[in-house]
Amino acid sequence: MDPVAGALLRMLALLSAQTCSTVVAGNTYNCDAPLSSALSRASFSSSSELSSSHGPGFASLNRRDGAGGWTPFVSDKYQWLQIDLGERMKVTAVATQGGYGSSDWVTSYLLMFSDSGRNWKQYRREESFLGFPGNTNSDSVVHYRLQPPLEARFLRFLPLAWNPKGRIGMRIEVYGCAYRSEMVNFDGKSFLLYTINQKSMNPVKEIITLKFKTTQSDGILLHREGQNGKHITLELVKGKLILFLNSGDANLPSPDAQATLTLGSLLDDQHWHSVLIELLNTHINFTVDKHTHHFQADGETSLLDLDYKISFGGIPRHGKSMVLPHKSFHGCFENLFYNGVDIIDLSKKHKPEILIMGNVSFSCLHPQTVPVTFLSSRSYLALPHPSGVNSLAISFQFRTWNRAGLLLTSQFLHRSGALVLVLSDGKLKLSLCPPSQPVRAITAGAGLNDGQWHSVSLSAKGNHWSLKVDSNASSAAHSLRGWVDSADTYYFGGYPDNSSGSGCESPLGGFQGCLRLMSIGGTAVDPILVQQGVLGSFSDLQIDSCGITDRCLPSYCEHGGECSQSWDTFSCDCAHTGYAGATCHSSLYERSCEAYKHRGNSSGLYYIDLDGSGPLGPALVYCNMTDSAWTSVQHNGSHLSRVKSSRGESPQPVIFKYMASMDQLQALIDQADHCQQDLVFHCKKSRLTLTHLDGTPVSWTSDTGVLSHKEHLPVTQVVMTDAGRPHSEAAYTLGPLLCQGDNSFWNSASFNTETSYLHFPTFRGELSADVSFFFKTTASSGVFVENLGITDFIRLELRAPTEVTFSFDVGNGPCEVKVWSPTPFNDNRWHHVRAERNVKEASLQVDQLPQKFQPAPTGGHRRLQLNSQLFIGGTASRQRGFLGCIRSLQLNGMALDLEERAKVTPGVEPGCSGHCSSYGHLCLNGGRCRERHRGVACDCASSAYEGPFCSHEISAYFGAGSSVIYSFQEHHNYTFNGNSSSLAALFHEELTLTREIATLSFRTTGTPSLLLYVSSFYEEYLSVILAPNGSLQIRYKLDRHKEPDVFNFDFKNLADGQLHNVKINREAAVVFVEVNEDARRQATLSSGTEFNAVKSLVLGMILEPQGADPDTRRAAARGFTGCLSAVRFGRAAPLKAALRPGGPARVTVHGQVAAGSNCAIGAGPGSGTRELAPRLSGGTGHSGPTDGGEPLINTNRSDSAVIGGVVAVVIFILLCVTAIAIRIYQQRWLYQKNKSDISKAGDNAETLKSELNMQNTISESQKEYFF
Repeated sequence: MDPVAGALLRMLALLSAQTCSTVVAGNTYNCDAPLSSALSRASFSSSSELSSSHGPGFASLNRRDGAGGWTPFVSDKYQWLQIDLGERMKVTAVATQGGYGSSDWVTSYLLMFSDSGRNWKQYRREESFLGFPGNTNSDSVVHYRLQPPLEARFLRFLPLAWNPKGRIGMRIEVYGCAYRSEMVNFDGKSFLLYTINQKSMNPVKEIITLKFKTTQSDGILLHREGQNGKHITLELVKGKLILFLNSGDANLPSPDAQATLTLGSLLDDQHWHSVLIELLNTHINFTVDKHTHHFQADGETSLLDLDYKISFGGIPRHGKSMVLPHKSFHGCFENLFYNGVDIIDLSKKHKPEILIMGNVSFSCLHPQTVPVTFLSSRSYLALPHPSGVNSLAISFQFRTWNRAGLLLTSQFLHRSGALVLVLSDGKLKLSLCPPSQPVRAITAGAGLNDGQWHSVSLSAKGNHWSLKVDSNASSAAHSLRGWVDSADTYYFGGYPDNSSGSGCESPLGGFQGCLRLMSIGGTAVDPILVQQGVLGSFSDLQIDSCGITDRCLPSYCEHGGECSQSWDTFSCDCAHTGYAGATCHSSLYERSCEAYKHRGNSSGLYYIDLDGSGPLGPALVYCNMTDSAWTSVQHNGSHLSRVKSSRGESPQPVIFKYMASMDQLQALIDQADHCQQDLVFHCKKSRLTLTHLDGTPVSWTSDTGVLSHKEHLPVTQVVMTDAGRPHSEAAYTLGPLLCQGDNSFWNSASFNTETSYLHFPTFRGELSADVSFFFKTTASSGVFVENLGITDFIRLELRAPTEVTFSFDVGNGPCEVKVWSPTPFNDNRWHHVRAERNVKEASLQVDQLPQKFQPAPTGGHRRLQLNSQLFIGGTASRQRGFLGCIRSLQLNGMALDLEERAKVTPGVEPGCSGHCSSYGHLCLNGGRCRERHRGVACDCASSAYEGPFCSHEISAYFGAGSSVIYSFQEHHNYTFNGNSSSLAALFHEELTLTREIATLSFRTTGTPSLLLYVSSFYEEYLSVILAPNGSLQIRYKLDRHKEPDVFNFDFKNLADGQLHNVKINREAAVVFVEVNEDARRQATLSSGTEFNAVKSLVLGMILEPQGADPDTRRAAARGFTGCLSAVRFGRAAPLKAALRPGGPARVTVHGQVAAGSNCAIGAGPGSGTRELAPRLSGGTGHSGPTDGGEPLINTNRSDSAVIGGVVAVVIFILLCVTAIAIRIYQQRWLYQKNKSDISKAGDNAETLKSELNMQNTISESQKEYFF
């Protein structure tokens, strides 16, 4: 039910005992009597008539006398048919009919209404700017019910379109009932003061209803005060109603103490506007016309705790001071009620509870101002200069949303020049254009395109011109010197043929907006004479009506987007909202870390939008991209907290505030596969109580643990109980909220027959609707999504192998948006579809193809009205069904559970396989894609990299004399009999290589250096070295009887401390070498085509490389000092085998080899050797013997950042507390996730950690937990 109507019904219930003060006579349900059939012919009028028998008096419905209806003399858009109901009536419906027995009928029309026969206003149906649907023949009757009804005395029908084979012809009827009201008129200096009868006070709620109309943009409508500056004030400010609320002392610097609610726009149009205010203790419902604002005041202070006096129309002078303008209201009130009490009736009867201040009358005057609407950039109004007037003085008022437009132009007599007045960038600019002389111009005003009325005064005296904008004290007249001459015609708003004709050309188009109070030479212009053809001429005007509309009310900009408008459209500024699109509907961010992961993103901070286009908004989280995607949400209490004895006081809860709202956290938990929160605490004669999201206590017996029940997450409070025990104390650390996976991202269904489908409740997306999903198929066509209404519908389908179509109808006729692809969509790979429809446009995007748009028709229907079930994978007709898989389906940010519905639907199966065809490209550097039930995983076993996408390089820092030896065969299993040729023959059959790929990255400053050496049992080898001058040399020797082939890259010194990449690709005798992706070389080997009996790969120093050339031996003796990474030879990854054990390969490490995070870190011009060789001893943890040559069987998996943090902490503790250094180093892992916060906790936290560590040393049963 309409909020205003509902309030009126409640008010009628309160007034059931009263018979003379009801607002509406009768009720809506029987208010449908014909109103015009009983009227005399004189009550009908028109713009013109074809003949006396076609006059407006014959325009009643079903009337056959005369010519059987009204027909104007000329059929054009300036004709109208008017009816005078005699008094204001409630109108609930209208009906139209064509001329009897003719070919004359109207197919669409506008309905205007007025109280006085002047200043007409258009009745708009829903949010449509189009007219009413008319007739298709001469005799059928077309009814249209007005929702909501209107109250008016005069109605006017304006034909927009008619039968092209006939003329305009109309017969009409109006339905409704009598309308009774009480009115009061305020002159801007008067008001009513009502003393509330305490018996009429409602302790639960108060209701105030009224209607008002005015031509003034500012004024106080009501005001009520209380103690300590508390007040409630309703004020009209620049044509908008603002409800000011102050719940306490206005001087207190509390933002919660004051609130302002703003509704309405352009309310100074001299038409009635309804207001409803409902006060319910701390809750307010504020309604203006059809728009409602709900407000909940913070705190417990009641908004009803006010004085017993309330003023209407102004504020008493003895009122308490407020920072508000005290301009009283100038205009009319109608049907003013407070809690069912008719205030106007009490005023008319001069009841003692009403004090009338100033000149108040009980009738409403109708100002005879006649506005003119310039409908398009082609509109203009031509007016002559008054005869007998020699002075040049022009004044008028205008209002518009457009930033630019031509307001006035005129050419002086005798071709002596011209003047042009334009609105440019919201400012007025007057230009004088004398012949053959420079243009002279002045500018006045600013921000004049705000929709408010602005007055303009232009005058000339002698050779002095004056331009003044608005009449307030701050407005100064701008002057300009130039000649003055008379003109015969002034063109307002434009000029015929889009030219000024003045020689003072302006690139701006015509003016779109309203003008009123036009005066030339001191003589007022009557636009009615213009309409009647008596004065001047015009084009594309609407006279006696200001048709300006606030297209930002209501604002269709979502998620805080700012609405701005012009005369015929609006736009949304989505900056800093996290959303995009014509109405800021579409989120810029993914819904989860899982979605970011499968875009190939690495770990880091990301914004996620958990409900897509829904109301929650984006949240900043940390995404940890492991084999699964983990989402981490931090809070403000991650440091180690210490609680001492409360000494008899009640335990105080510790409140945790997260970097996301509670609604966002709940959405994260709901859509995650698993969530947990780590809690580590130490109790000393005390117990711990936890509180989760809904405030329910959680029983806890263990002193360490992981909270993993979703209903217990997130932890928002920690309360220490039993803290009053003597010497009791506790310490705890609460980790971040961790959630794994996204249960909607892989939620899918397989459609096996064309007649199968899933059905869900009706899709509700009246003003904004978005649909997104993934699909894969081998079929050439099929419907993805369909939802039907009576005439409206929405559908997404694969119409052809290379075409996806988004079609819909909101009442303006079917619309389609199509995306074509150069490659077929039915390739059995996942494709992402996102379609959106809003009041501005429709869009469709598939994968990364260009997004396609379809603008919405101007002024058309806006609401998508559906009533059938939502069909997924099929249609209601069971035709054109989809064959394939649909995944991750979301409608307006809400995910649909396809798998659960598929379990109970024949022909549809839950889940879908075959993800590697779409996501396999995410596995980099030789990693292989492996199918999972819900998603994919990258197998990095044969890659030199690691991580979820095999993209994290494995790096190592080599100290002087160190090396890594990788053996291709476990040769010690063979019995060596001294016959090297027989041993070589044994390996020749198995390890002969005709092709291989070798890659490595390095950073060093030492020369000569051996980067890579691969040897064989036949004394064949591949060596990659840096020569003494820093040039790169690659040497292949594939025949021990020949000299090696040497490739020398001497274009620069590569021992410069920078990271360099080398790739070698050999195919038989052809070798391709690439350095840093820019230096490439190809050569043919002369030493052979086969690499026989490959034995081992060495990184670093070799004492005696057998059969090597002298340069390789010198480099081998020097070895390598620096950083090596991403080393790979064929499928062998020696650094990975050394630092990440577990594979079958045998690796031996000599010397100082420390794991690093990335060789590129720290690289820069002038980097020294010390940068490249950081502290190596012990740097790898279990580095193994440094000289014994035993295989490395275990290495530390931590990256350099963790190692650096641990080393820093160890050094700090050794300096401070040497006696317990070793134990602190072990316990450090317990707080690894919070190490940065613990370091800030200060001396108390350090002391506490020492105590805890000492206790752990004593208690052998104490457990260690790693989170």
